[in-house]
Amino acid sequence: MSEQDKIQLFENQKIRTAWDAEAEEWYFSVADVVQVLTDSSDPKQYIKKMRSRDPELGSKWGTICTPVEMIAADGKKRKIQAAAVEGLLRIIQSIPSPKAEPFKLWLAQVGRERIEETIDPEQAIDRAMQTYLRKGYSEEWIHQRLLSIRIRNDLTAEWQARGVERGREFAILIDEITRAWSGMSTRQYKNLKGLKKENLRDNMTDLELVLTMLSEATATEISKKEQPEGFAENLEVARSGGEIAGDTRKAIERRTGKPVVSTQNAAQLNGVVTELIEAIAAPEPEKPEDNQN
Repeated sequence: MSEQDKIQLFENQKIRTAWDAEAEEWYFSVADVVQVLTDSSDPKQYIKKMRSRDPELGSKWGTICTPVEMIAADGKKRKIQAAAVEGLLRIIQSIPSPKAEPFKLWLAQVGRERIEETIDPEQAIDRAMQTYLRKGYSEEWIHQRLLSIRIRNDLTAEWQARGVERGREFAILIDEITRAWSGMSTRQYKNLKGLKKENLRDNMTDLELVLTMLSEATATEISKKEQPEGFAENLEVARSGGEIAGDTRKAIERRTGKPVVSTQNAAQLNGVVTELIEAIAAPEPEKPEDNQN
């Protein structure tokens, strides 16, 4: 089976998935997920009743779901209703099932945490550090990664002040910096590391991360000095920042005899719905009671 079409298992039940390389999104069979969470013998009928119970969901169904080619029961590819993670979580909110309840509690918790982080941004940093620690990253790497976030934010703030639009233009500039220092586009870099939805920086070695920071910090400083206006001028500055880091990369490679850009990755897959189900639904480990002596 190809990387684009997979069948995941949860509680011995199949969940069909498909990877959209262009959108960089996993799509999941809505009927399969509904069947897993409700034990319904007829998930299509359950979905029909669910949409009638929740008019708001029904009115947005065409936006939440999209026909995606997946392997049908007869082994042939057919277009079936599928949703990305955000849409899937919205659907789960309308499922009155004990198996869906952990998702709803998790969504409420995430909402509370985001509100808290708006009031006190330091909490976002603390949670990010705890998340990386749970994933097995070293504290030294985590501090470097958090620094890279600040450097990226400084750069994007500079771009915004120079008239660059968020979204597509930001993405093009980041891609240009990456290409200038590493010799490949962001997508090519992720392909080299075998990544899909995962964050590229979370899969970088120390040296790769340092050179990424150097390229972006340099672009920020050049921009402050030259004060470019609009996308075209900022593109040249971004390229210059990346090229300076690229020269550093080449010098390191000449001295060490080894390529800096690595195929190594964190080997942690994100975004697969079965992992999400297992992570949320898993019971919390019992805390040992304090000894009362």
